[in-house]
Amino acid sequence: MIIAVVAMIVALVIALAWRTAWAPAVGALVGVALAMAGGVAVSMDIEDALADLWRPMVSILAMMTTTSCAAELGIFSRLASAIEPRTRGPVRHAFRFVFAIAALTAALLSNDAAILLVTPVVIELLRTVYPKRNPKFLVPFAFAAFVAAGVAPLPTGNPMNLVVSMRAGISFNTYAVHMIPVAIVGWIVAYLMLSWIYRDVLADEAPALGAAPPIVPLGGHAFVVLATTAASIVSYPVLAALHEPIWPVAASAAAICLATALHRTVPVRKIAAGVSWEIVPFLFGVFVLATALARVGVTTQLTTLYATTPAPLPTVATVGALGSALIDNHPMALLHSLVLAGQPDRLVFAALVGGDLGPRLLPIGSLAGLLWAHALRRQGVAVPLSTFVRVGLIVTIPSLVASILTLWLVT
Repeated sequence: MIIAVVAMIVALVIALAWRTAWAPAVGALVGVALAMAGGVAVSMDIEDALADLWRPMVSILAMMTTTSCAAELGIFSRLASAIEPRTRGPVRHAFRFVFAIAALTAALLSNDAAILLVTPVVIELLRTVYPKRNPKFLVPFAFAAFVAAGVAPLPTGNPMNLVVSMRAGISFNTYAVHMIPVAIVGWIVAYLMLSWIYRDVLADEAPALGAAPPIVPLGGHAFVVLATTAASIVSYPVLAALHEPIWPVAASAAAICLATALHRTVPVRKIAAGVSWEIVPFLFGVFVLATALARVGVTTQLTTLYATTPAPLPTVATVGALGSALIDNHPMALLHSLVLAGQPDRLVFAALVGGDLGPRLLPIGSLAGLLWAHALRRQGVAVPLSTFVRVGLIVTIPSLVASILTLWLVT
């Protein structure tokens, strides 16, 4: 067990210490190399990872490509023009709108899209419309974009939720019926707690006095991408009802959006830059590491815990949240997918709720959190670890309790 644990720790240390977007991927692969050298991972684990992950990974990369095309065609830049009027009144109006936009983006596209696309748009907007007061607004609004990407109401909203739900045999529609109410309650509680934390900042009643950002007109190419994205999202529940996979549709939609963007003369390198390619080796690596941890007995211990606890739903969710915060939600979700194989769907949902909310406690908790911190550093916005943990605790604990209570009611 020691070798497997050391391999995971090395992977996480590299991911946290090395200031580059590829650090998590490199860390995961180094961890796999150590695990294989120590004999706790074998070549069959690599084959199993490839067999299990290629379909969800096609879906994830396709959605990222679609999102990148949308960004390059100016669709997300229009967010600034939608948010800007709210800055002409009390700051809390703009804060509420940013939270809602981020939550909607996370629900329809992915949590990564909400964090990585909404955050820089909002930061630049704040610096434009609040030329003097923006320093006190940057961190609260950045957290609004981060926290709003909470429980994924659809499995496509979080890469690991898609992987785990597919492995558990949970259909798109079954997932949505149970998790949409949970996500809504979690959003409400998270917003209330976050607005309470930054109540002094949000009490600012003075309107923004800076110039409005330029309005970027959307051309026909952008509307093609919007229509294609909307059609693909609408098709997911239909495909689920017909017991058909979603990855062919996601890939087809990405191909259409890519062709549209290229016809608009958007450089391929720009579209490629908007895709988090590092997620592929990262997911692959943590899958193998999770398998190694399972082989040395971690899953047995969790199975015993869940079989003996008098409250399995909150226990699974709490372990999922704490485990995600400490070892990242990807390996934790994969461990849970092994532990909960054949168990009732409600326990899988509880594990996913914990895995979605736990990353708010520590930056290492998710790849999205690491990328969020990296994006903020690139824009000169510093979020101390103590601030991240303090905000995370105050927001996550009530959200987790409310979400699990809601899940208990709907199951």
